[in-house]
Amino acid sequence: MNSYDQTVYENARRAGLKAYRRAVSAGTYPYLPALDLILGENEEPSRTAVGTMEIPLDLVAGTKSADRSNAFASNFMPLLEVHSEFALKWLRLYAAHLEEGIRDAVQVFEYRRRFYVQEGNKRVSVLKYMNGASVEAEVIRLTQEKTDSDDDRLYMEFLEFFKVCPIYDFQFTEPGDYRLFAELLGLDLSHPWTEEQICSVRAAKACFSRAFLRRHKESGPDEISEAMLVYLQVFSLGSLLERGTGEIEKRIDSLGAEFRTKISRDNIYRVDRADDLDGEPVWTPLFFAARRPAYTERAPLRVAFLYDKNPESSSWIYPHELGRNHVEDAFRGVVRTMRFDDCGRGDLLADRIRCAVEERGAQAVFTISPVMMKESLKSAIRYPDVRFLNCSVNLSHNAVRTYYSRMYEAKFLMGALASLMSERGRIGYRADYPIYGTVAGINAFAIGAAMMNPEAKVFLFWATEEECDWRAGMRGADVDVVSGADSIRPERASREYGVFRVRDGSSVSLAAPVWNWGRYYELILKTMLDGTYDARALTRDDQAVNYYFGMEDGVIDVVLSGKLPYYCRKTMHMLRDGIRSGSLNPFGGELRAQSGIIKPEGSAPLSNGEIITMNWLNDNVIGRIPEAGDLNRPARAVVAVSGVTGHGESAGGKHV
Repeated sequence: MNSYDQTVYENARRAGLKAYRRAVSAGTYPYLPALDLILGENEEPSRTAVGTMEIPLDLVAGTKSADRSNAFASNFMPLLEVHSEFALKWLRLYAAHLEEGIRDAVQVFEYRRRFYVQEGNKRVSVLKYMNGASVEAEVIRLTQEKTDSDDDRLYMEFLEFFKVCPIYDFQFTEPGDYRLFAELLGLDLSHPWTEEQICSVRAAKACFSRAFLRRHKESGPDEISEAMLVYLQVFSLGSLLERGTGEIEKRIDSLGAEFRTKISRDNIYRVDRADDLDGEPVWTPLFFAARRPAYTERAPLRVAFLYDKNPESSSWIYPHELGRNHVEDAFRGVVRTMRFDDCGRGDLLADRIRCAVEERGAQAVFTISPVMMKESLKSAIRYPDVRFLNCSVNLSHNAVRTYYSRMYEAKFLMGALASLMSERGRIGYRADYPIYGTVAGINAFAIGAAMMNPEAKVFLFWATEEECDWRAGMRGADVDVVSGADSIRPERASREYGVFRVRDGSSVSLAAPVWNWGRYYELILKTMLDGTYDARALTRDDQAVNYYFGMEDGVIDVVLSGKLPYYCRKTMHMLRDGIRSGSLNPFGGELRAQSGIIKPEGSAPLSNGEIITMNWLNDNVIGRIPEAGDLNRPARAVVAVSGVTGHGESAGGKHV
């Protein structure tokens, strides 16, 4: 061993000892993780031969057997003495790599997207020392029986991705990320990607990683993958191949808060009550009066409302338009609004936002559909001084705030009423999209129905399923009370909305939910006028802000038919008072899904986050949550952005 060789090994060993001491100080395991110890005495995993391929070195996490782990620190750098036989073999591999490269493939086991070396630990060590990017490996995949945990759902989604794009370059961290990645590229997880598409994706990832690591040097493969997913929601894949590293770095800088929000564990700040809007502004009280925006009739707050359809044809947009008219009247000229209809296409929406901001001076922009979030985010990055809000829930972007109502509170009341008015306890429920918040409404309705009649059954039909005739389904289920659409189209009056009773072929309205968007917009715009929109609690650069108001703040209610029996109305008023005061919560105590008990008696109410993302159906619901492929094309577009993930056939059994 000459002095040059010895210096190389000493440097590698020094890096290993440093990592060893750091791990000991932190109280963590200082050697290579051993897969045998990770698996323990659990049932033997099934094995699948994946084949020989290039795998990313930064995903090689450990060794297969515990008896080989103590020669290396956790970073794969050697720990044994310089004059040992181990050191001599290590240096021979190092010399071979310098002369002709390491040609023999290592043998690895892949377990949950990380690799553990069966044969070739020293080869991996040398390549890591040389800052190699990848290694040729014979890969055997180990899989265990899946559960319904987030980790298992994520891994199952990765396996779907791997079937169409057999690479390990992307290490996303949340269920739905692989599917979103494919959709951003105009692809899917059902049809194999071409070699050209795979090569482009890998080349783009290399360009992004190079630029991102120049700004965030300590980032690991998970953080880089998540950051690229955020990047692709604003900029194209082609831009990574066509732009220089410097320009990509500037774009990465503009997305800094979005990156931090994506990887933050506590990345959504929910404002659940209007009283929580009264926060401390970012600027200090001393300068508050001087720096606070001074909006007047001569210099009003200009607000744009952008609709994907138009109020005359859409029952969803019509109440938003009433809300826009309300704020015009409520603020008496201090707030001036503008309206843009039929902005559904991304290119059209981008142009309308540009017109609103650049030509008409909009200082705040409301987009009222989840499908408009992508372009809203792009525009928010393009116009950082404009406030952007999107009517959706659980979409975590720092640059765009979201707002939605706790409609499940109204659904609970209507479920109770439907049960009281049903003679047979057979109630129909027409749903639209399986998106965040919708499933909570179904379950709250079913719980309300069961509280009035423990034998009540709720028959669930999705109007957006391909070739679905929900009316025929209701007739076949022999229901006598139905929960229909939440509102009606202005040009198509009908009694088949809200809760209605069906008898002898005719419908009789019983109750309907009311979206008071005027009240909602008034509450939000007031914070822009008084300076509390930028309160400290709402301006963290690693959190998204989601307004999630309910009956307590008057943004939703239930209108009852004047023909309801007296005691029926009395019951509804009592339940409404309980919801408003917070003394009644449909998701408190024991909860039962189709798959069984998921919360025992005496449990605290679910958090709003758990309510929004629930993907199970109550035990008295007859039906299922459809897969995206079961829906019609417009519905698939909505679900792609804001759809509930991870549900099963009918129970959807995620246990909270």
